[in-house]
Amino acid sequence: MTALVARAVRAGYGARVVLGGCDLALRDGEIVAIVGPNGAGKSTLLRVLAGLVALRAGSVSLDGRDVRTFDRRALARRVAVVPQVFETLFPFTVREIVMLGRTARLPLLGRRSPDDVAVVERALTVFGIADLAERRIDEISGGERQRAVLAMALAQGGDVLLLDEPTAHLDPAHQLTTLALLRDLALTRGLAIVAALHDLNLAATVATRVVVLERGMVVADAPPRDAFEPELVARVFGSGLRVELRDGRPLVFPRPLS
Repeated sequence: MTALVARAVRAGYGARVVLGGCDLALRDGEIVAIVGPNGAGKSTLLRVLAGLVALRAGSVSLDGRDVRTFDRRALARRVAVVPQVFETLFPFTVREIVMLGRTARLPLLGRRSPDDVAVVERALTVFGIADLAERRIDEISGGERQRAVLAMALAQGGDVLLLDEPTAHLDPAHQLTTLALLRDLALTRGLAIVAALHDLNLAATVATRVVVLERGMVVADAPPRDAFEPELVARVFGSGLRVELRDGRPLVFPRPLS
């Protein structure tokens, strides 16, 4: 059983404090959406969970072990991170990009095995990009690149996926399809998935749990119906939104302009 737990986390950059004492527990089989206004600390919280930002207070542990005690390769074998922007200096093919996910599992001389190749092929198939495998990453669309990066994270073979805006560059249909796929991976493969999202309705539709951040603090951590309580949404995101329940799930709409 996988457990990634942050307790009383304080973190920031230079003199600026971004997170002011956050708690978050993530376990296998769930997909947790982190939502909040711009600047609330969503990306920073993901980076803290990945051990990429130094803590000013608090702790982050993976299965009871402080993430700071893992060497980077060992942590990469457990935790995969998909940033908002993925850039490469070289025109790799899509297959080569996905194979980069196996780096932490390759031996010292970097020789890939038939198992590595099979894992990569499965990841390409899962995200529907097997037909793009030989295309250069700079020759495909932004949405196709995003799916290639998600396939790379899956190929990494960890049990935790930390995703910063995983639906960026995707059209609405692919946004929903991709998040539904991630939810299925959490449920069927026992992955623990955290995704920072801007779209509240995507979060409400796909997430098993929603964490709402406001000014670096967790102000809600609950199933979507409870996390998107109308008064909380109005306070955190502004009074220009209304919340309705449809089939037991909340939907957030802009109020008509006067």
